[in-house]
Amino acid sequence: MKKTLHNLTANPGLSLAVMCAAAFLVPFMGSSMTVALPRIGAEFGMKAVTLTWVVTSYLIVTAAFQIPFARVADIVGRKKIFLTGVSVFTVTTLLSGFSTSAAMLIALRAVSGIGAAMMFGTNIAIISSLFPPERRGRALGLNVAVVYAALAAGPFFGGFLVHYLGWHTIFFAGAGVGTLALLFALLFLRGEWVEARGERFDWQGSILYGMSLAGIIYGFSRLPSPGGFVFLAVGVAALVTFVRFEKRQAYPVLDVRLFSGNRVFALSSLAALINFASTAGIAFMLGLYLQYVRGLNPSEAGLIIVFQAVIQSGFSLLAGWLSDRMSAALLATLGMAMICLGLAGLLFFLTLTTPLGLLVGMLAFFGVGFGIFSSPNTNVIMGSVHPRNYSQASAATGTMRLAGQSFSMGIAGMAISFTIGYEKIVPDLHEHFMDAMRIAFAIFLALCLIGTYASSARVKVKKS
Repeated sequence: MKKTLHNLTANPGLSLAVMCAAAFLVPFMGSSMTVALPRIGAEFGMKAVTLTWVVTSYLIVTAAFQIPFARVADIVGRKKIFLTGVSVFTVTTLLSGFSTSAAMLIALRAVSGIGAAMMFGTNIAIISSLFPPERRGRALGLNVAVVYAALAAGPFFGGFLVHYLGWHTIFFAGAGVGTLALLFALLFLRGEWVEARGERFDWQGSILYGMSLAGIIYGFSRLPSPGGFVFLAVGVAALVTFVRFEKRQAYPVLDVRLFSGNRVFALSSLAALINFASTAGIAFMLGLYLQYVRGLNPSEAGLIIVFQAVIQSGFSLLAGWLSDRMSAALLATLGMAMICLGLAGLLFFLTLTTPLGLLVGMLAFFGVGFGIFSSPNTNVIMGSVHPRNYSQASAATGTMRLAGQSFSMGIAGMAISFTIGYEKIVPDLHEHFMDAMRIAFAIFLALCLIGTYASSARVKVKKS
């Protein structure tokens, strides 16, 4: 018989602080990388397209392992998997600072993705288990606010570290944050959450799932090369096989009925996927633009990019609080629509000589849209499923985020490959790089419009 062990001794406030500490770690590293990539590329002689793999390798692995680890967490305990994930991420981040080649750095970032998958698959699930529905929006809003604070701190402190102490130091700083998060978790995260003790783990489904996501994301990143289409086809075929296989399993690694039988969950997940697919590559492109085209150093570029994350952090707190009192789906749709307007601004007004003050204003507008979208959308997702599905819903949310980020980076890499090829970004190619940005932003805008429609359709479903 299935046994469920709930955490009856946890202090929700202290446990939320632990989750927020861990939530700070991953985005801090990711946003720090934005301003460090040009220096890393210069040291290892990496071209612009190759640089995308420092980010993409991590995203692929995290996306592929997140759902399987969420299922493992339900069987053996969410806290166990969470603590293991923090440990793996911290150790590999420390080792990344000692990288001696591009291949070593990319490989270590990929292994870091395993640790991140363990954290992402459990973080939101634990928060949702700790707080009742009427208080969950505020807790999720605080968690998202911490994520955005980390996104703000990354370019600021990362740019300072890279400029004065070298790119290696951002990994040492990240390992320090990870050590603190692990210490807090050991001290304050009490009890355990086991929703599927004694159930069998679906190895075959996990392999099919990993193959499908890895094939789709890697194939997309290689487009328009012939190999890209081959990997994409293999990934899609594996995904179709996975869905059919999971429908027949008594204990599936992912209950696909969450998508087929729950339209609110499906549309909210789609909105999250499209949101990140249309936005994650913006910071990457702007990091290159500010340093290569506008000649700013990493610290100065970080100060420009930081405005968006600061605004996001404040508005995500407000949106989380509001989502407990009004339609969270409507709030998320409003946020997505604002992101569309921000993308249109970048597409039509960003040039070789755009005043940096105008760019800061556009990024601040983006921040409002992101903040209004993220925590309400997550609240809708977690509120649309049964508590025993919290881990899968949490992992699905993280997978949509990471798959979207991977697609976004793939679009950015494809645009650069189309206009510049595998050349370094030198002054003679600055106009071609601007063409790459316009192509990427145009695709992002088209995706975001589709996401806004999906989000508005969800509002109609909730009303009915």
